Amino acid sequence: QVQLVESGGGLVQAGGSLRLSCAASGRTFRDYALGWFRQAPVKEREFVASISWNGVSTVYADSVKGRFTISRDNAKNTWYLQMNSLKPEDTAVYYCAASPRGANRYSESYVYWGQGTQVTVSS
Repeated sequence: QVQLVESGGGLVQAGGSLRLSCAASGRTFRDYALGWFRQAPVKEREFVASISWNGVSTVYADSVKGRFTISRDNAKNTWYLQMNSLKPEDTAVYYCAASPRGANRYSESYVYWGQGTQVTVSS
């Protein structure tokens, strides 16, 4: 059974940093693009970042560009989202996901999803 498990969420003050991890099991994702999405209360889920299978190509939402960095460790079947200079508007449940396509921002292309981890940024 394929599982994606996020960790690293929590409460942080504005300007602080968090590092999210997504550990996958049940299959290897070395040939998948990996991504992060988020959903704030009463808002639709939105794209955050994506990374290609080999880590060469990355895509970011404009709202996080320059502050967030996505990375992956294929040997560990794990990917990460380093979040710096956090803002209250970054508060959301963050989901990791895997897509058989290249790095992209389209949620419909992601076929595996985690259960989410809460990130709360206080002002």
